Amino acid sequence: MERDTADETALELLVHGVGGTTPEAMLGDPRTVRVSGDDTAAVYRRADDADAEERPDDYRGKPVPEAYVWCNLTSGNGSRALWLLLLPFMVVNLAHWMRPNAHRRTRTVRAYGLLVRLVGLSLTVLLVAAACEVALDLVAWQCAGTHACAEGRSWLGFLSADAHGHGGWWSQPGRRLALAALVPAALTGLLWYLSHRTWGAYESQQPLPHQPDPEEEAPTNALGRPGFWYGRRLVARLRAAHTAAGLLTVAAAVGTSAARFDRESGGPVLLDVLGRILDGALVAGTAIVVWVVCRRGRSENTVDRTLDRTLVRLLPAAALALLVLTFLYAGWSRPEWRSHGRLPGDATFGGIVLVQGAVIVALAVVAHAIHRRARDTRAALRGLGGPATAMLACALGGVMSGGVSQRVADWLDGSGTPGAGGTIEGPPVLLSWQASVIPPLLIVVAVVCAVLAQRTMRLKRRETATVATDYPGEPEDAARTSRIAGTRARAALTDQAPMIIGAVSTVTLLLGAGALTGAWATHQVPGRAAQGTYDIVEGAAQTAQALGSWLIGLGFILFVTWGRRAYRDASARRTIGILWDVGTFWPRAAHPFAPPCYAERAVPDLTWRMATWTRTTGGRLVLSGHSQGSVLAAAAAWQLHPTVRRRVALLTYGSPLERLYGRWFPAHFGPAALGALHRQVDCWRNLHRTTDPIGGPVRLPGEDGPQVDHPALKDPLAYGRTEQHPLPAPILGHSDYQADPVFAEERARLLARLRPEVPGPRPDGEPAAPQGSSGKSSS
Repeated sequence: MERDTADETALELLVHGVGGTTPEAMLGDPRTVRVSGDDTAAVYRRADDADAEERPDDYRGKPVPEAYVWCNLTSGNGSRALWLLLLPFMVVNLAHWMRPNAHRRTRTVRAYGLLVRLVGLSLTVLLVAAACEVALDLVAWQCAGTHACAEGRSWLGFLSADAHGHGGWWSQPGRRLALAALVPAALTGLLWYLSHRTWGAYESQQPLPHQPDPEEEAPTNALGRPGFWYGRRLVARLRAAHTAAGLLTVAAAVGTSAARFDRESGGPVLLDVLGRILDGALVAGTAIVVWVVCRRGRSENTVDRTLDRTLVRLLPAAALALLVLTFLYAGWSRPEWRSHGRLPGDATFGGIVLVQGAVIVALAVVAHAIHRRARDTRAALRGLGGPATAMLACALGGVMSGGVSQRVADWLDGSGTPGAGGTIEGPPVLLSWQASVIPPLLIVVAVVCAVLAQRTMRLKRRETATVATDYPGEPEDAARTSRIAGTRARAALTDQAPMIIGAVSTVTLLLGAGALTGAWATHQVPGRAAQGTYDIVEGAAQTAQALGSWLIGLGFILFVTWGRRAYRDASARRTIGILWDVGTFWPRAAHPFAPPCYAERAVPDLTWRMATWTRTTGGRLVLSGHSQGSVLAAAAAWQLHPTVRRRVALLTYGSPLERLYGRWFPAHFGPAALGALHRQVDCWRNLHRTTDPIGGPVRLPGEDGPQVDHPALKDPLAYGRTEQHPLPAPILGHSDYQADPVFAEERARLLARLRPEVPGPRPDGEPAAPQGSSGKSSS
């Protein structure tokens, strides 16, 4: 009798999607209690259900609803809005997970991960170099070294000399550079601190212990491996390497300028020797940083609790010590040293761009080689989604670095135009060339959008004819039909994302190569370089330079403004939280300064809750996930012990599992991975609508497809006014799947299918294996 009571116990564990919600809204009750968890992420129940396991007779024929609320992991306090400035790091981290599915290509897969980590390292150097460009070159070197620029700025008075070249102790160029270098050094320290703090909160979450199961082979999908959601060791190593890289970049910006003066001026031999020693130390430090980044990738087969403490502590400390020595060297008195022109920023930024382009091309070659061995027709850009996304990350980094440099230069120059007769030379020539390619890039984007708009209109016309067949016998309403057809057509635009990203990344790569070539060939800004050519070429170059400079500065201002608004406005912070919900699902495998991976907390939470509840009660469990919650649900199901996984039913709705994740992350959510998940859980049902721009069918091949995918739900539920819907039914799109009667029907069918195969708990508390077959009968 006790066994029968346990078998009747059922639980529905609800996982919300992007944007977050409240437990009251998820459970449909204003009185909720927290069952487990903290203020960041927790499991809730209705107050009346808090002791449901003690009253099983009250829940016969219906599940006990529980809500897992994780929205504060991505959109909690206002400081999270500052993560917007880390967007390039987040995007390059996504590129790591976008590799094609590989069969027995271990070396190629490692090469892919190594190349993405190198792109991530270059973005750190680019960010710190941009801070050096502003603080060292534009402010300390050019403006403080030019009397006309510094005389109107009292805050620069102690750094500048008068019209006769006389000034205070800080007026020597080396000392000005050393003082200004505290800004990029502090930025590097801030990135280290943020990464270390989130590392302790996210990467340190303990996953569910994995016990070997002799009846099941080792998981083929990485999401099921014990150490997948425990990247503590790799993030610590990468954090040390990137912090050292940032400090070495600052040291190079300060030390190489002083060393170049010592070599050219014929000054004291001691200073010349010290300069060469520091240059050699910088080269050696750079080699060590690159070696650390390349040496080790992720360890997923086991929970690797090892920490390379000596490396993690010594590498940043050594880089910091070298930076301090560089400050002392640059601050040595050099009375004859005068600042003029620009610091050698063109070579620095040009070298970064060249390295980024070469690595991305190599990444594309590797990705194509992996995809060619196991072709997936649904994979985005034929397996090149990762290289395309890495290219966009570099473009974002370029816009941010160029935008801040251009705006600061315009501000310091007053009414003049930097590099064109103003009081200062302005930012490096390459940044002006990069800004000048933005207008033609926007033209390409406009053309792509026009093509998509035309396709959408054609699709809307086809859907207009389909709406009438979906609602037979209804009096025709042209406006209502047009709204429904338009919603369906716009929802289909999601499937065109590969075309947009592919076109933008390809054009960006080509225009970036052209900008680098133009800057190195002419050593002049585009407007000057085009002087003396055809009038149309000269006019186009000047227009592109002026418009590009304005656009790149505007883009940076909008970035800062949006972040500031989100810091103060909860609704704007919620919007940014939605962006992070999608972008920070994956662990930090390529960049340690990226926003932290909330799934490294959410997935262990879900697996611990499901494993402990089923072990304690022996009851039935439906894991119910909406939108991004369905991705967390699938990841948690993969992490369960096989005997527990076979006792869980999966209900997904509005799910991007195949439409977004399967196409862009084929190695982890491709057809093979989703098909294996269907075979491993007891049963799975997926609900979707044609009006949903995010969710879609899972599209499993063969007989598995109809078993998982329910036919597209009708949306709206009623075309016109009916007795059941006297008021116009809304077009729900991505929301309120529970409002459809099909939702309750499918949940009841999943629970009924679980009933014959649920075992009772073993005396020792360990879950028993299910009785009978796996229950994969057709639904």
